[in-house]
Amino acid sequence: MMKELELFKVENYYGFDQSLFSDRWMNIGGCGAVVACDISIYLARRFGLDHVYPFSKDTITASEYIRFSQIMKPYLRPRMTGINTLEVWMYGYRNYLKSVGETRISMKGLNSDCSFETMREALKRQIDSSMAVPYLNLQHHNPNFTNYVWHWFWLAGYEEFEDSFMVKAVTYGTYHWFSFPDLWNSGYTKKGGMILINLPWDR
Repeated sequence: MMKELELFKVENYYGFDQSLFSDRWMNIGGCGAVVACDISIYLARRFGLDHVYPFSKDTITASEYIRFSQIMKPYLRPRMTGINTLEVWMYGYRNYLKSVGETRISMKGLNSDCSFETMREALKRQIDSSMAVPYLNLQHHNPNFTNYVWHWFWLAGYEEFEDSFMVKAVTYGTYHWFSFPDLWNSGYTKKGGMILINLPWDR
């Protein structure tokens, strides 16, 4: 069984690649803000919440995205420790949403120290409801996730087989499919987790 969300492009990129930022701090540590920007654009395009993205949602240019990232930056600013908890990200993004008059969206963090089955079922519910899923990965023992250490990205799909479960991760201006059990099993006690975003109306 396979379910994918509709992605959007910022010129030639899926979402945005933070390495394109000229702002030094956003370049090296802006992943949390990038995910918030991407989620905002997704909400505008998929659910008609045009007020959460201040530019055209139909054709997204890099220059407009960079301007938007500077609007988002005060709420999810890069910092020495990184945006290293789900709570910090939710606090910042809630405040951004309030600033544009959006108070109906609710968010809940699901830490990865729960069982894999709990993570999998929560992810499936979100994707099945057409909702993108912000994900925080902290440390990881698997070298396949080296570029995803202390990193925010978002999940935009899953594919379930009899003996495996894959997820579609969007970051760095592209996407990759990963084994969700491998991503979840970081080998560390403090793992990060994902944000469950909910709208108060039927989707």
